[in-house]
This record gives sequence, structure tokens and C-alpha cells, in this order.
Amino acid sequence: MIGQRRLLPSTSALAAFEAAARLGGFTAAARELNLTQGAISRHIRALETQLGRKLFEREGQGVTLTTEGDAYATDVRQALHLIRTSSLRAMMNLPVGTLNLAMPPTFGTRWLMPRMPGFLAENPGITINFATRTRHFDFDRERIDAAIHVIHGGELVWTGAACELLMRERVAPVCSPDFLEGHDIREPRDLLEVPLLHMASRPKAWSEWFATQGIETSRAAGMQFEQFATVARASIAGLGVALLPLFLIDGELARGQLIRTVGEPIISSSAYYFVSPRANASHPQVVAFREWLLRTASDPILD
Repeated sequence: MIGQRRLLPSTSALAAFEAAARLGGFTAAARELNLTQGAISRHIRALETQLGRKLFEREGQGVTLTTEGDAYATDVRQALHLIRTSSLRAMMNLPVGTLNLAMPPTFGTRWLMPRMPGFLAENPGITINFATRTRHFDFDRERIDAAIHVIHGGELVWTGAACELLMRERVAPVCSPDFLEGHDIREPRDLLEVPLLHMASRPKAWSEWFATQGIETSRAAGMQFEQFATVARASIAGLGVALLPLFLIDGELARGQLIRTVGEPIISSSAYYFVSPRANASHPQVVAFREWLLRTASDPILD
């Protein structure tokens, strides 16, 4: 039976072997680890003796990994990375755990995902599981720790939860260039004569926009869509004019697929909040994500 000590090589020997395997030689490994070439060679010979396997073929002044050495190097590299990460987390008291996060799908794909590498770099011990939700839900029943949620008109829909303002948004009427060219739209009132596209979750958005332009109307009727992505695609296809958050369509605006029509953008009555049950609010992974999210979205109004 193989003794336990034989199955636990020294970390110095493993670090020397991993560096030599990755850099392709003892000299480069010695330079990286601030050791002599002889020290690297001794570490690796001791490791080979302990394992009873050759890890390198010596060829003149150079070395190449054996088949066994190549496979071992992959495993050792992963193990050393885990040790380093765990040590850093212990030294810095970094939070660790899993965060189950709900978010609106378009906000998640267009705003949050491009910024997530920054959070993961700061918090290597936290794993996030993502779920998409567009409506109110039960945190306990769905086992969600926190959510980014759009709340309309300032109405907070969760009891027993902390709701913190994340950001507001500017919205403006947009359509495809072909649609604008084919319709006589010169002032806000002209939009009453063209097809308007609506989000089901924001039934009063058009009425609010018209009111800010000094137009009282009950005629803001038109096609209704459940998902933001669908209404954006409908606008690009030329089905009508949509009232959309500018920060979520910056790509379409930059590519010329959508253009603004008339009237000034307005600050929407809908706002994005970070919501977490009070029982979860002090969990390290929730605190870490909330603080990073609020810092990342520090501009309270997005263009």
C-alpha cells in the first residue's frame, strides 16, 4: 500500500515542475521562481523519484515532457491554481459561496454580462447562477438569493426585502430608417398617426412620454409585445415606432438599425432595483455582489 506521505509531494517541487512544464525548460523556470537551475533540477528529480516516473526527457541542454509528465502537468497546474486562490481568499477574507441571481433577460445580456468579468476577477470564490425573470416572484419558493428587477412608477412589490435603486433610464421614440423615411414625422404629435409598439410590462409608457411633450391623449394604441428583444426586432423590421431605453439599444443606434425620431428623451418612471430578502442581505456573496453592482452602476441615469 502506498503511504500517504508519498502521495503528497512538496509544493516547492510541484511549483518547480509546473513552471518548467509550462515554460519549456529549467532555465526559464528558475528565472520565474528566482531559483538556480540546479535547484529546479533537484526539485524535479526528487519528484520523479517520489512518483517512480520520468516526467521529462533530457536532451542535451533541453528537456521535453514525457507522456506521463504532460498529463501530470495539467493536473498539477489546476491543483496549484486552486491552492493559490484558496490561500488568497483566506488571507483577504474574500467571500465564498453561490449566489442565485434573477434578472431581466435583456438587461442581463446587454448590460450585466459584459461587466461580469470584473466582478469575478474581484471575487474568485463566488459562483453565480443566473435566472431570468420579468415579473414578481417568490424568493423562497424559487430559491433565489437576490434579483435585479424593474419596478414601475416607484411601486415596490416585495415585502420583507431590501430594495435599493440601481439605475434609472432615458427612453426615446425610435424606429428603422426606412420607416422614418416612409412616414411624415416632424413633431411629437405626428407619432399619434403611426403604428406604436408597446411593452406589455410598461402599458403607460407611451402616455407618459406624450404627456411630457405637452400632449394629452388616450390614442396611444398599437401592437403589444412581451419581450424587449421582440419589440426591438419589430422596430428594426419597420413595424412601427417603439419607446425604448437608450442604454439597451446603443448597438442598434450605432449600427444605424434604429434611429431616434422626434421629441426629447425622458427619464422613465421605470427603474432598476437590486432586491434581496432581508434574511439574505448580510450573506457575504450577496453583500459582495450588491456593493460591486452599485459601484459599477454609479451613474444613476443611463443614456
